[in-house]
Amino acid sequence: MASWSPTPLQLLGLLSFLLLHHHALTTVAATSGNRRIGLTRKPTPEVPAFREAPEFRNGDECGSHDSNKVHVAMTLDANYLRGTMAAILSILQHTSCPENVVFHFLYARYMPELFATIKSTFPYLNFKLYQFDSNRVRGKISKSIRQALDQPLNYARIYLADIVQANVGRVIYLDSDVIVVDDIGRLWGVDLGDKVVAAPEYCHANFTKYFTPAFWSDPALARTFEGRKPCYFNTGVMVMDVDRWRDGGFTKKVEKWMGVQKQKRIYHLGSLPPFLLLFAGDIKGVDHRWNQHGLGGDNLEGRCRKLHPGPVSLLHWSGKGKPWLRLDSKKPCNVDHLWAPYDLYRSSSSTFEE
Repeated sequence: MASWSPTPLQLLGLLSFLLLHHHALTTVAATSGNRRIGLTRKPTPEVPAFREAPEFRNGDECGSHDSNKVHVAMTLDANYLRGTMAAILSILQHTSCPENVVFHFLYARYMPELFATIKSTFPYLNFKLYQFDSNRVRGKISKSIRQALDQPLNYARIYLADIVQANVGRVIYLDSDVIVVDDIGRLWGVDLGDKVVAAPEYCHANFTKYFTPAFWSDPALARTFEGRKPCYFNTGVMVMDVDRWRDGGFTKKVEKWMGVQKQKRIYHLGSLPPFLLLFAGDIKGVDHRWNQHGLGGDNLEGRCRKLHPGPVSLLHWSGKGKPWLRLDSKKPCNVDHLWAPYDLYRSSSSTFEE
């Protein structure tokens, strides 16, 4: 009989799976009595159904004041809902103060069943909903190398400071294709100093490739980074000081660069380059463990990639390949098995009893 010798990556995925389901059983047994865990709504063609997540409670050291809140902003889109659900679960599971996490969801299209799904999957979730007016970017978006990058909701992060409540001074912005395997409070606690944005920087990357020859050959444009040492950073994981963003009028500054792009085609990558133009070389650097990005492969083919060496706090499937699609196709990459334990999706309308 053949024996199985798991790789370190497979062992990490199995451990995450066991921890998640052990926590689910013990949490429900301790807090919910005879409460049923199951699917509380039937799937629709646009919005699938999900298994109800376990209830997570604060540790003894957690405060209850507004200053103890951790604000996380994400977009809400039916096409990426499965990823969003997994991301939420991972955040709640790994933080010591899950009841202090406030989610701010930005959506473009009003879909009551989408909102109902969030509520039924996470009955105790502290969240707020904001509609993003797609007309704000109509005529401003230039075609990029991948259609998904051209969707208006992909630009909502630019308008966060204008959309979230005025008493929210800082947010962590996360893409929907991430899994957090560390306490989100550690990222929240980064000292921004006088910076507007904090994120991992990648100074070894070829920064020039993010802009076209038309940009670098224009003397006025090429002087944009004078006085800075620009490094690439990924806008799918950012800590943002929204007060400073408002005070600095950065929404208008991003829109100005989008206007230049319309005229001269100075970049190819959707909403990312304007952030680089404004902030590259002038952000608060964060440990690379907080964005193990590129797990979705490149933007054209989405080929499998391996984890980068070093500790990991956040896994990010940026790129074309998404783990839920590759798993469903029975052609997953090794790293996709790290995402699978957080997948609450169920294709059946059946329920599960304790």
